Amino acid sequence: MEIIISNTGGRPIYEQITSQIKSKIMSGELREGDALPSMRLLAKELRISVITTKRAYEDLERDGFIVTVVGKGSFVAAQNAELVREEHLRAAEEHIQAAVSLARAGGIEKKVLEEMLDVLYEEN
Repeated sequence: MEIIISNTGGRPIYEQITSQIKSKIMSGELREGDALPSMRLLAKELRISVITTKRAYEDLERDGFIVTVVGKGSFVAAQNAELVREEHLRAAEEHIQAAVSLARAGGIEKKVLEEMLDVLYEEN
């Protein structure tokens, strides 16, 4: 499993791991029952502390994306449809907020932004 860590973004490493694994699950790259690398193996591959990978896995488990079986490892959990929808909604909201910020900075009116959204939504 490929995870790319950036030391320049100011975002904690455990959050980078968590978001990339969530993304792989949401996209279907990782499916229900797929095994994740052990915390030690992932830490070794990324050259980070096991404590960091432990924090990422704990967050993923808390959010319902993975399950951990003692002595066996961590696996992608069965996806709750509402959880998947909520995660997509949260991601869309973040992108829309960024678009609104850019529009305001560029003096673009709300109506123009709404028209752009309508066109882009219908395009796909």
